Amino acid sequence: MSMLSSPTVRRTFHRSFSEISDIPVLALGRGLTLTGVMRILGRAKVPLYSVCSETDYSVHSRWYHEPPLKGAHDLAPRELELFLRSLPLERAVLMPCADDWLQAVADLPASLKERFPSSLSPQTTVRTMVDKWRFAQLLEASQIPHPRTLLLASLQQLQDLPETDSGTFILKPLVSQEFLREHGVKGYIVANRAEALRIAASVRFPIMLQEYIPGPPTASFFVDGFVDRHGAICARFARQRLRIYPAGLGNSSLMVSISLNEVGAAVSTLDHLLGSIPYRGIFCAEFKFDVRDGLFKILEINARPWWYIEFAARCGVDVCRLAYLDALQLPVEPIQNYQVGRYCVHLATDYQAYHELRSSHAINLFSWIRSWAGADDALFVWDDLGPAMASASHSLRNLIHRI
Repeated sequence: MSMLSSPTVRRTFHRSFSEISDIPVLALGRGLTLTGVMRILGRAKVPLYSVCSETDYSVHSRWYHEPPLKGAHDLAPRELELFLRSLPLERAVLMPCADDWLQAVADLPASLKERFPSSLSPQTTVRTMVDKWRFAQLLEASQIPHPRTLLLASLQQLQDLPETDSGTFILKPLVSQEFLREHGVKGYIVANRAEALRIAASVRFPIMLQEYIPGPPTASFFVDGFVDRHGAICARFARQRLRIYPAGLGNSSLMVSISLNEVGAAVSTLDHLLGSIPYRGIFCAEFKFDVRDGLFKILEINARPWWYIEFAARCGVDVCRLAYLDALQLPVEPIQNYQVGRYCVHLATDYQAYHELRSSHAINLFSWIRSWAGADDALFVWDDLGPAMASASHSLRNLIHRI
């Protein structure tokens, strides 16, 4: 029996939770991640305010409430400090749900952090997690298995590289969100130097050239969880990617929860890494199994809530609640068990993955439907239909416009 399933622990946990339920959460972000966080906290009856664009589908959630101060829809992360100083709330827990908001919260002065606590790593650690080159340097210094990575300062430096390495590489940004907004992709997979030079001519430097680890989507694994203010890892949750869109460098569209034992080497690597730095809060670590040397190689760590955080909670690992308690300096009980073999699909994204696979005859309609039948949908849930309906309406308008 897990600690959380113990009747004594459960009573203590919920009693401490209800005692501070008048302290709201201010969630900052967008899209599926913010929606998942709102649903988790809303179902737990935690008072909740959200900051996001008024065009984001998350505003259609039944648990969406605008902060009691005008201008929240137009708020930029760089304006967070001024906004909080004017916010008529005595206290609130901050929960950033995107990298730009994560940095903004980490950069707040100590005086505001007392009034608006959060369960986050120190500023230097947050910057290391967000800046992919700093993260690559940390992995190299810690001798953690990872893809080879080189920082390129200019197009000339790329041109001067000797073409001695075979294989495929990725032109990858240091900061993902800015690059995604500008180019619409997470990075560019290149097969040779000529292709890299052609693509690099249209990107801003510095940029990273990183080894692409071969393998199907099923070679990708995630270890998610939570570290409390004392440095104890209080929760872990493992899942395996089954499909992805776009192919190569995209987002998971279908996944399954798996036992931690299936990725034991990855868990040990992650424990070692997190124990070597001052880490606190939610984490989502991505690994890829490299069949060439039999190693799980870490690609990145999101130091915040991620797309499928609600799926983790459905399986029994509610890291949002742990982060809320930890931010308020309350005891955090470890979560030791969760449901294995549960599937989750992001149907809109998986439909695109299906079309990509169908063109190469890798899948047909029947096998596609059968693969996700009975799975949890990442966006569509019966007790909160608004975000899915708004997303579907937006997609329909785009389709009509293209036609």
